[in-house]
Amino acid sequence: MAILFRSTPAATARWRPLLGALLPEHEIRFWPEIGDKATIEYALVWHPPAGLLASLPNLKLIFGLGAGIDHLLRDPALPRQVPIVRLVDPYMTDAMSEYVALSVLRLHRQDLDYLAQQRTGTWEERQQKNAAERPVGILGFGTLGRDAGRKLRALGFEVAGWSRTEKSVPGFATFAGADGLDLLLRGSEITVCLLPLTPETRGILNASSFARMPSGAGIVNAGRGGHVVEADLLRALDSGQVSGAVLDVFDDEPLPPTHPFWRHPRIIVTPHVAAETHPPTAAPLVREAIRQCEAGLPIANRVDLARGY
Repeated sequence: MAILFRSTPAATARWRPLLGALLPEHEIRFWPEIGDKATIEYALVWHPPAGLLASLPNLKLIFGLGAGIDHLLRDPALPRQVPIVRLVDPYMTDAMSEYVALSVLRLHRQDLDYLAQQRTGTWEERQQKNAAERPVGILGFGTLGRDAGRKLRALGFEVAGWSRTEKSVPGFATFAGADGLDLLLRGSEITVCLLPLTPETRGILNASSFARMPSGAGIVNAGRGGHVVEADLLRALDSGQVSGAVLDVFDDEPLPPTHPFWRHPRIIVTPHVAAETHPPTAAPLVREAIRQCEAGLPIANRVDLARGY
């Protein structure tokens, strides 16, 4: 039996030495070297070409190399009868929390203003709130959101979480649904988006959302680019309703060189690096899921396609 791996060249280079060592009983094939499609039973993929997965007649399991599966759902020919597994990598959780904490601190400590002052040679102290005076709201309060919330709280921030469905998380105020979203946005000076991208969450950060936030609010988006209505964000930044945004994900990736986000003085752009899959900790999860599949056991972290995650 064979395993097909398809990702970016950089990711392929990191995964190549690990897969063979951990799964010696399997033949590992790296895209575009597919070989006999009928012998491929497992696929580890990131942004696979449309129709690729459907062309593998004996596919048993699909692994999405990332926190979300929207890159798979874009394929109209996706074989939905084949189970999809999310790699819930503990390193990825830690990395996302690092990114969120860094981004929230940059907005909280007014990095954008001090960087602007540095460019003009201006020495001027700005009034600074304490972390406890800067409430943070996290959209998406699952594994990633809760871990980020705990680490922000350890830094002194008051943190609340929002989910599509009600959740009770000890130590945190939690909100759900449309009414809960309104309450969270109105009470958060910095809003962090870690949601999966679904039809219900697409465009959730829009003109209406920005208007409900406190004046001068900050935005961190490490979920998916489709969560932000880009034109609305630019208008909110230019009006001052939103004071700054840290963006790691975009509708169009790589972000085109002509995109206004690159040059906007109130935006920090990073190239989708908040929480990359870490092969040394993720590869054993692949091995375990294949073992579960071969043994006919329930497979951990299987995606519910009805929910989109």
